[in-house]
Amino acid sequence: MDSVLFRCLPHASSHTAVAGGDFCRTRHCAAISYASSYGLNASCNKRKVQNEYNLRLRKPSLNHHYKGIGGGYTFQKYDMKFVVKATSEKSFGSESQAFDPKSVSDSVKNSLDAFYRFSRPHTVIGTALSIISVSLLAVEKISDISPLFFTGVLEAVVAALFMNIYIVGLNQLSDVEIDKINKPYLPLASGEYSFGTGVAIVSSFSILSFGLSWIVGSWPLFWALFVSFVLGTAYSINVPLLRWKRFAVLAAMCILAVRAVIVQLAFFLHMQTHVYKRPPVFSRPLIFATAFMSFFSVVIALFKDIPDIEGDKVFGIQSFSVRLGQKPVFWTCVTLLEIAYGVALLVGASSPCLWSKIFTLYLWF
Repeated sequence: MDSVLFRCLPHASSHTAVAGGDFCRTRHCAAISYASSYGLNASCNKRKVQNEYNLRLRKPSLNHHYKGIGGGYTFQKYDMKFVVKATSEKSFGSESQAFDPKSVSDSVKNSLDAFYRFSRPHTVIGTALSIISVSLLAVEKISDISPLFFTGVLEAVVAALFMNIYIVGLNQLSDVEIDKINKPYLPLASGEYSFGTGVAIVSSFSILSFGLSWIVGSWPLFWALFVSFVLGTAYSINVPLLRWKRFAVLAAMCILAVRAVIVQLAFFLHMQTHVYKRPPVFSRPLIFATAFMSFFSVVIALFKDIPDIEGDKVFGIQSFSVRLGQKPVFWTCVTLLEIAYGVALLVGASSPCLWSKIFTLYLWF
């Protein structure tokens, strides 16, 4: 409740009245009180009067000063003083808007979307499928597909995905200006992530990757991650003698080494020696998978630079697309893919395994 204190105090303003040799004193003091059931209340007195009222009043203050002096008499008017206590209604509105579930939901959604784009999902999917496929090459009998198999695959996939985020994140940190031309939707290029945020993410995921491999205790897994770390860093980081992506052949060799050799051999050995505790054996399916992925990795190295030709030209990246043109590189990729899949169909059709023949013929027709 709002309260108002009405006080009458002596003050120094005056009216003077003279009659005959006598001074006639007149003093008027009016106090106005606004209440729910009261009207005007007035009082006049020659002596000092002080009245206090508790009022409900919306006006901030009323001040009136009168003083009459005549002969030996002094007429004094009183100062009316009001103190108003009020509470703003806006505070309730601001408190009600302090928590907005929709804004929190939108913020979380935007954060996940930015990280999704930062992680380059097509590389994440490719890495996961490659590891699962090569892990199946270590399966010799149906009983091998057990909880032990799924645990080993999960360890390899998670550790590799952590390293994959490090590699693609480092590449974005090194290519911020290029990506503003080629890929402006990426978080670093668009400004959604600061440079410091990018550094924190790639550092954290590299530590998580090596930490997981140390916990698992698999040497093939560790070496797969370590070689990927070294080649991924040399490919992207802009220091003397490195940043191999500037040179078309070195860039292609980095991608081929990781995708065709490291992923196939190291993750197969992880399943073969660490999970199943068997001696290392390089089977025919493993050799074929490595050869097929060698073709496929060259296609990846060539194809990925076709849409990035504008930024690469500006910043001196001598990719095959810049040097030879987009159209010739595109048709070279198509030819290499046709060769790789054609050889795969022939190998599958000539396989002594019945289910392999059936599956190959199904793909053929």
